[in-house]
Amino acid sequence: MVRDHKDSDITQPSLLSRPCLVVGNFCHDVLIRDGVVVGETLGGAASFISAVLEGLSVPYSLVSKVGPDFAYMSGRSPVVIPTSRTTLFHAHFDSEADGNGHGDRVLKRVSACDPIQPSDLPQTSFAFGMAVGVGGEVSPETLEQMLEICSVVFVDIQALIRDFDGVDGTVRLLELRESGFFRLLPRIGFLKASEDEAMFMDLEEVRKWCCVVLTHGKDGCTVYWKDGELEISPFAANQVDPTGAGDSFLGGFAAGLVHGLAVPDAALVGNLFGSLTVGQIGLPMFDSRLLQRVKDEVQRRKMQCVSGNERHDDERMFSKPAGHEQFHASLGAAKLIPTCMVQECQWDLPSSPSRAVEQAILNSIHEENINCVDGAITAMHLTANEGLQEDGDLLIQFTPILGLFSLQKQ
Repeated sequence: MVRDHKDSDITQPSLLSRPCLVVGNFCHDVLIRDGVVVGETLGGAASFISAVLEGLSVPYSLVSKVGPDFAYMSGRSPVVIPTSRTTLFHAHFDSEADGNGHGDRVLKRVSACDPIQPSDLPQTSFAFGMAVGVGGEVSPETLEQMLEICSVVFVDIQALIRDFDGVDGTVRLLELRESGFFRLLPRIGFLKASEDEAMFMDLEEVRKWCCVVLTHGKDGCTVYWKDGELEISPFAANQVDPTGAGDSFLGGFAAGLVHGLAVPDAALVGNLFGSLTVGQIGLPMFDSRLLQRVKDEVQRRKMQCVSGNERHDDERMFSKPAGHEQFHASLGAAKLIPTCMVQECQWDLPSSPSRAVEQAILNSIHEENINCVDGAITAMHLTANEGLQEDGDLLIQFTPILGLFSLQKQ
């Protein structure tokens, strides 16, 4: 049975009362700049999307797999596969490169958890589904099952076109037409892609089959559908780490639609959360006051459109509703609320910890030798047991829930 945005009104109350389904594995991400580890964090598109959906009070179910080495706690528990390892990516950044978005990033998959099978999906129906694999865990058969149980399915193109070098795991992209997913495009509601990823598909062909949302980093995004296209304004951002920006965008975009916004307004919500994500290293932490302000603005915007007796058809769904620019300004004002940034580990001690202590921490989370940075290790996750370790008068306190450690002088 075909279910997509062409056959269902995505703002029906009957759909909004049902939760979303997010499908994709959680990962461990190691961030390396110029050969030096600058941080490690919970990764995977599903983790970024979950953070946004939870922040905007969108009910959802998660299907995600990890190994027993998984080092984090989250709002939704992934399935632990005893015989597998958690998917691990090393993201290498080059400070000399002057790219936009991910242009200066080399991504390598070091290990991969088991794929998500169609039988792993719940035997129930959902208003929205999100196929957001990052390590090849979503197969065409799994996506096809999602299309059967979800009224509207969002797909991140990276779940469809990523391939991995057999020697070192370097991520490379395949032509969409050459993937096993191309035949499913007419059943997909929304396909999200970055500018770099868009080079691996024929945009003019794909937009005939489904709505394409093309993200442009600091320049916002463009929505393409069969009969038109629309540019959506960005929000100013101070980029620290581009990892996960597109995932947070997709989470915000879907959340906006779940709350009943038209596509252009929902894309603004996506742009907002993408801009918030790049200002932090790894998985973002959103200030509760900001989230409440955004939810208030979204609800206010929804009521404005309802009171305007907007038509429920493709013209209404894709056209900018009256007041779109004011909604952008209101979200921009909400963004001025100070965000709760991930605390960086400051080594402002009378004497820095020994090199042996730093290396011991790093060796506990990596299989290969990677240089560590003197003076700043950010958002490193815990793989040791929770507790305290002592090295002379230096106390190292692990905080596994936040994935951080701090250093204090006794």
